[in-house]
Parts: sequence; structure tokens; C-alpha cells
Amino acid sequence: MNRVLTLLMLGLAPTFSYCSEGPKLGIDEKINNAVAPIVAWLGQNVFFVKPLEFVGLDVPMVVLWLVFGSIFFTIKMGFINFKGFKHAIELVRGKYDDPNDEGEVSHFQALVTALSGTVGLGNIAGVAVAVATGGAGATFWMILAGLIGMSAKFVECTLGVKYRNVNKNGEVSGGPMYYLSKGLEKRNLGGLGKMLAITFAILCIGASFGGGNMFQANQAFDQAKNIDFLSTYLDGNGVFFGVFMAILVGVVIIGGIKSIAKVTDKIVPLMVGIYVLSALTIILLNITHIGEAFGAIFGGAFSLKAGFGGFLGVLVVGFQRAAFSNEAGVGSASIAHSAAKTDEPVSEGTVALLEPFIDTVVVCTMTALVLIFTGFAEDTQGFTGASLTSKAFEASLGGWSTYVLAISAILFAFSTMISWSYYGLKAWTYVCGDTRTMAVIYKVLFCAFVVLGSSMTLGAVMDFSDMMVLGMAFPNILGLLIMSGEVKAEMLDYFARVKSGAIQKFK
Repeated sequence: MNRVLTLLMLGLAPTFSYCSEGPKLGIDEKINNAVAPIVAWLGQNVFFVKPLEFVGLDVPMVVLWLVFGSIFFTIKMGFINFKGFKHAIELVRGKYDDPNDEGEVSHFQALVTALSGTVGLGNIAGVAVAVATGGAGATFWMILAGLIGMSAKFVECTLGVKYRNVNKNGEVSGGPMYYLSKGLEKRNLGGLGKMLAITFAILCIGASFGGGNMFQANQAFDQAKNIDFLSTYLDGNGVFFGVFMAILVGVVIIGGIKSIAKVTDKIVPLMVGIYVLSALTIILLNITHIGEAFGAIFGGAFSLKAGFGGFLGVLVVGFQRAAFSNEAGVGSASIAHSAAKTDEPVSEGTVALLEPFIDTVVVCTMTALVLIFTGFAEDTQGFTGASLTSKAFEASLGGWSTYVLAISAILFAFSTMISWSYYGLKAWTYVCGDTRTMAVIYKVLFCAFVVLGSSMTLGAVMDFSDMMVLGMAFPNILGLLIMSGEVKAEMLDYFARVKSGAIQKFK
């Protein structure tokens, strides 16, 4: 810890006479130089260890764990990702909503709140990183990861509702912290459950500062710089953009989940609509080449060429970026879904399986197709992240699309940040105590990380974000595997009652 503090002080200290020999560093560069080495060391030595590297398999343990979990849950739950799709639509449309059920938000609001945490810059910047690194073939593995991830999302969100806590004011606290500790205690594994719950909570706090905050702020700033009249003022001054975003985020998160849900159920349909309409326009303009595009996706997915662009490398990139985008198996979304008004845990789990489909199968695929059609999948021209996607839109739709994408990116970032602030707050209060003082401290820290993320480079921010977000999968999936039999039993009982009419529609 002392070494970390020393590095921070050296990086952030004011520039005195000893710096006269070289150019002065701006505040953005100071912040990045202080934090980036720490992040790089943790990533290489702790979070992304490659256990099978000795046999030539260059695959991080966390990717293997996520793939295994998603496949296991898909088979264990009898392909609920496909069988439950129609019922999920009915639930979101409010067909089974009972206003008297315990909870704080509707099925639809819970879904859009969780979606606002997943449909974000991972769909714009993350897909660009995947395609730029692994080629068009990475798209296939992203789609597959999204489809099987639907089952993992179903399991974790079902448990989130089942083991949630509701206080005397009707406020809900749920998610892996609660189902890991309470669910495993029922199996005489209380010690393990508590350890997994605390580990998850700590990683979730870090993820809320990283992937749910810094990454979003970083890429929103990157897009804001593309707006002509702002570029002159923003270049090298990410800290000021961060302060502006932090103020906007702070205003919303003060009100808690109900305030967040009221904002997200308006922003999410708007931002997804703007982005999807723009992407769909490019796809329709190139519809005669759709066969070639999917040929490149399938061909690249099973390429046996040597190096990182080969089969294994493309698979790893696709699954890693899909996991970061839809968070299936990570457990974060179950915190939002736990607040849904329902007395049937399986119903909310069924709603939740729509998330990876919308996020990865639909939105991420559209982004990938845009990159392929415009040629940026093969030649990035030196661009990366959201800037690469922006250039692809601009090449097809003209300069005005830069503004559309910039607005979409900022909305994506904003909605993701306010949702992740809720996730992080619930994890923070689980560890530190559910008091008003602890909540205020967390919200202040969260807003500070908005400023930090705007000031750092994409590489350092993405490394930290991946570490925290994907790291949450280790304790979460272990707990889900242990409790999967319980979820299957409840699933079979629920759908039997739906089929028999015991569970009736209200509308």
C-alpha cells in the first residue's frame, strides 16, 4: 500500500524546478503515469493468469470460467435461453405485473436499468477493440457468448430476487452478496458463502469505479473531442469534461434506484433507438454485401492461421469483450433485477435473459457489421475503441454522423454510470454498513472516479475495467454452480404453474 501511495504522490505532485529539463506534463498525463503501471502489474500477475499456457493455450482463466459456466447453465436449465424467450417478452410488456407485489420497480424498469448498465460503450468501443484485435471472426464468438450467456443471466437474477433483503421502508438490497451468503448457508457452507460474498462485493466496488465508470467516462470524452466546437477546449483537458459528467451523475444518483429507473426508462430506449437506427441505415445501404460480411465472420471465427488472429485468439477476444459488454455470469445485473416488483423469482430471471440477447446478439452484431462494411475491420487506420466505430459511421453516413455517435456515446456512458453507481453502492454498504454516511462517501468517491477515467488512456482504463468486471465472475459462478439445482427446481415449478393457469395474467 505504501508503494502505491508513493507512486500516486510522485505522479500527481506539482511540477517543480526539477522538471525544467523536460516538457511539463499536463494533469491528464500525470494521472495516467501514476495509475497505469499499477494496473498493468495487477492484470499480468493477478487477474489474467493463463493456467494452460504451458501447453500452448493462451487463454485467461476468467474466460475459461465464464465459458464453462454459461455452457453448464444452458444445458442444466434445459436451454431456457430459447424456451423462455416468448414468456420473457410477455413479462416485460406487463402481462403478469401485480402492483401489490413486493419490490421497488416494474419488470420493464428493472430490465432497462440493468440494460443501461450493459448496453453502453462496450457495444461501441468494446466491439471495435474485439474486431480490431481478432478480426471479423470475433463477432461470431461474441454472438455465441451472448446466446449462452442468457442462461447464466437467468440463474443469477432468479437467485437475486429469491434472496433479496427488503427493509422497513420497502428498499431492496439484493445480488450475489446476498444469495452467496444466505444460499450457501442453507447448505451448511456459511463460511464459504460469506467469503465469496465479500470477495464479490469488493470486486463489484472496483468494477463500479472501473468498467461502470472510468471506461465510460474515458470513451465519452473521446467522442466529445470529435465535436468540432469542443475539440479545441477539451484536448488534453479530460479532467474538466470529467467534472461536468460527475456533476450530472451526482444529481441523478442522489435519489437511489427509483430516481435511476425513472431516468433509464427514458434514456435507454432513446439512446438504443438512435444508435440502432444509424447502424441499421449503414447495414441497409450495404445489404447486397451481407452474405460477404457473414462469410467473413464465420470464416474468421474458425481460422486456423497461426498467431493471435488464429482460432483460439479470436475466440478469446470475442468471449472476453462479450463478457465485458453483457456481464452474463458476472452477477452485476442481479442487483438491479432484485428490486423488481414480483413474488416469483423465476419471472425476473426470465426477464433478465433478454439482456444478453439485446446487448450482444443485436447491438454488438450491428456494430461489427458496420465495421466490416466500411473496411475498418481489416484496416483500423490507427484508430481504436469508440474512435474506430465513429470513423466507420462517418465513412458511410458523412460527417454529421460524428455528432450522432458522440451524443449516443455520451448517453450510453451516462446511463451506464448511473446504473453501476447503484451496483457499487449496494456492494459498498454490504461491506461497510448500510448507513447514510457510508452512502454519501461512496457517491463522492464514484463521482471522483468519473474525473479520473476522463483523464487516463484507454489501455490503462480497459485493463483495470476488465480486471474488476470479469473478476466478479470467479466467486459468482462458483456459487451459482452450487445452487443451480435449486434454481432448476424452481424453474420447473414456475413454468408448470404458468402452463396450468395457476399463475394468471393481470393484463
